[in-house]
Amino acid sequence: MLDDSDIKIAGNKPSESIKKLNDVLEKNLTPEEISKAKQLGKILAEKFLHESANFYPTDSEDSQMLLQRKLLLSFTVSVSLDEFCKNDSISGIAEKSFLDRIRDFSQELYVSCSDTGAFSFYYLAFRRGGEIERRMGQTFAMLCSHDGDPIFQELGETLYCWFASVVRQETEKIGLLK
Repeated sequence: MLDDSDIKIAGNKPSESIKKLNDVLEKNLTPEEISKAKQLGKILAEKFLHESANFYPTDSEDSQMLLQRKLLLSFTVSVSLDEFCKNDSISGIAEKSFLDRIRDFSQELYVSCSDTGAFSFYYLAFRRGGEIERRMGQTFAMLCSHDGDPIFQELGETLYCWFASVVRQETEKIGLLK
């Protein structure tokens, strides 16, 4: 029989491990950079919440698409912060601030915006490289149960490009752009 007693998926207190990691990340930043990163996350969350409020389902198929729109926008924030922020520490703090604001607004929205299954599909498409925008559109269409539908693909591609530009613009405005 195999002995897996030495294997740990998450420590006894994973939240403490995460806090320690955040403390290490923040030690390399100035207080101003930390403040700006947190502010950036909140700004992006407000833009996300504003856009999410404009999505109104008309039937069950639309509600699935609207959920996927929220997931794609949330995913876009995550990868765009990594791409546009000066360093990983700033990106991590901004993303945590983004998610904290979403959770404060609605636990249900927070849970739906962190659907790891859908995120996995988006990450797979993203990491394949080349024509990322097109791959995001294809993945969006697939997750909306419209695989191969050019209208859904175009919608997904447009959403990804648009919100990535919002993240870039806000990151530049706040002074944290690479």
